Amino acid sequence: MPAIVLSLLLVSALAAAERADLVVVEKKNNSVGFYASSGNRVAGVLVGETPHEMSLSPDGRYAYVSDNGVLWMDYDGPGGNTVSIVDLDKRRRVGIVPLGKFHRPHGIALAPRSSRAFVTSENPDRLVLVDLDARAVITDFDNGGVDPHMVTFGSRGRWGYVSNTGSATVGAVHAVTGELHLIDVGKGPQGSLLSQDGSRLWVTCRDEGRIDIIDTAAKARVGSIKTGLGVNRVAATKDEKLLVYSLQSGEAVGIADAAGGKEVAQIPLGGPPLSISLSRDDRHAFAGVQDGDQIWIVSVPERRVVQVIDTPPGMGPDPVLEIGTYVPPKDRQ
Repeated sequence: MPAIVLSLLLVSALAAAERADLVVVEKKNNSVGFYASSGNRVAGVLVGETPHEMSLSPDGRYAYVSDNGVLWMDYDGPGGNTVSIVDLDKRRRVGIVPLGKFHRPHGIALAPRSSRAFVTSENPDRLVLVDLDARAVITDFDNGGVDPHMVTFGSRGRWGYVSNTGSATVGAVHAVTGELHLIDVGKGPQGSLLSQDGSRLWVTCRDEGRIDIIDTAAKARVGSIKTGLGVNRVAATKDEKLLVYSLQSGEAVGIADAAGGKEVAQIPLGGPPLSISLSRDDRHAFAGVQDGDQIWIVSVPERRVVQVIDTPPGMGPDPVLEIGTYVPPKDRQ
């Protein structure tokens, strides 16, 4: 066997043997990628065209991926109409949830202790309730606005909170009756995050450079936190002392004191991030820079970049989630 073939086989075998610590939606490649802490892409799974968002099942076995079909939300096109189901252990797509007439699915949020999930549809503008086990649409609801983007399920699974990006509102939708309350927020609402007790919802307002705070009982905005430019996704440490968020036009990761309501740090990146997530120990933030084919990893306590993962060209990484245990370069043997 030629030496070059042996070399390629050896490289492939070594990659396959590496543990996958991160799972990444590769928007431009129509795939989900598995990456080791080293930065090596150890596996890839094809899903639907131009996937956007991803949620994990509570047991960590499956990833549910919205097959949007259009690269940017302001592009024209009918888009796709499926949610892909990826088995993270087997590293393959094991099924889809067909959405029928609801195209361009984007945000996806799982209900607690249930197989139900809310999925936003951009064509037409609706909020769709699906059964992930049955792989079927249950019903759909009026979201009350234009361009439903991200969605968050309430802590008891009774309400869904959908960001109407084109309307500067959050639609609070009852998951059984469809009862709708519209909550005015800043322009360009995108990502949102529910507090652990379910009492408040943080909503990123991209075009205002702020995070609005919603009282979920009153269904009203009760405050805001000024951020850097283009805030689009938000996460929180488990003690909820810090909010960590991506600043798209600011090309940075921001950190805010949640109780004090003030931004305390910005960590510059080498491009505009479209996503943010935290490691399970809250020590690291993962940001996908789609157009740079890079994943930027920030130390939250040290407030600095600790690693940049260069994905293969043309992947377009967006959301990044930890599925193993990420180990920063300085801690590797």
